[in-house]
Amino acid sequence: MNEYHADHMASFLRPAAVREARTAFREGRTSLSELTSAEDGAIHLALEKQRQIGLDIYSDGEFRRTGFQNDFMESVEGYVPAESPPVARIWQGPGGAPQEQGISHVVGARLRQLRRLTQSQVAFLKAHAPGPFKMTVPSPNQFPQLNFQAGVTDPHYADRSELLWDIATIIKAELQALVTEGVPYVQVDAPRYTYYVDPTWRDHLRGLGQDPDAAFEEAVQADVSCFEGLRREGVTVALHICRGNNQSKWYAQGGYEPIAEKLFNTLPVDRFLLEYDTERAGTFEPLRHIPSDKTVVLGLISTKDPTMETQDDLLRRIEEASRYVPTDRLAISPQCGFASTQAGNLLTEDQQWRKLQLVVDTARKVWG
Repeated sequence: MNEYHADHMASFLRPAAVREARTAFREGRTSLSELTSAEDGAIHLALEKQRQIGLDIYSDGEFRRTGFQNDFMESVEGYVPAESPPVARIWQGPGGAPQEQGISHVVGARLRQLRRLTQSQVAFLKAHAPGPFKMTVPSPNQFPQLNFQAGVTDPHYADRSELLWDIATIIKAELQALVTEGVPYVQVDAPRYTYYVDPTWRDHLRGLGQDPDAAFEEAVQADVSCFEGLRREGVTVALHICRGNNQSKWYAQGGYEPIAEKLFNTLPVDRFLLEYDTERAGTFEPLRHIPSDKTVVLGLISTKDPTMETQDDLLRRIEEASRYVPTDRLAISPQCGFASTQAGNLLTEDQQWRKLQLVVDTARKVWG
């Protein structure tokens, strides 16, 4: 397993050429091949930029996606427009008062997979990445709370649990395919674990008729089922947890302590990528539960705030974390992607690359 001490979450701000091409394609003013050509060109430039900066692991910036989770939704049939969109999250952060976000589509039939999630993305990176690359896949836990709507979904799935396990079957097959294809680094994005540490969202789950603790246990088991059999020589398997990331906004807060022991000791992964850029994430103390065969990637650099962190502060925080996990089993990264959705966070591409350069420079100073 490669340590990849300078890591990142895989999504980068979409260049103007990609945004413009995607808008033109959506409006019927350009062809799919022209959109793909624009994406190809932007990915080539992003790969070269990552090489120049010195990142340990490459990505395509998720430039072919409209959002980090949308490959799943676009790979199946069974979604229908939501006639009365349920509130999925209340986003907080820049831009004034907290904003409710409704869901545009919900599950309205049995899901049937039409295609692989990431096959074409993998093929391009295998052909063009200058070094080892990562591919990201959403956790199955991302979807039942968002896409189950009473009166629409329950004629096809009795409850969120049945929907969860049907989705887990699809995600598991995708992860197994990635490992079989020789993808060096496979990352599952699981932002919804922070619901279980946030009192507001625990109350929200109770309002849906769910026991938060039982829901957390089932969420862990669903991810375990997806990860089973993936760990092997030459492959890094990782789980990323954040507190929401959309146009510099967030939706959950709370430290890892309530879920740390169960999560860190149950999931069969090589490394955990953990948000740690603000006080919303709590202290490093829950890292005492990290098993000795796992690495922790400290998400110390904000992708939400354009303010540049100082290397001295980063070095101090890495030293603090090393009280719970030895330095040789730590790494550094931004706390989340720069563009979990194609809209991206509120900073410039130049600021993005400067922050990634800071990741690399700090990693070299600590780990050589």
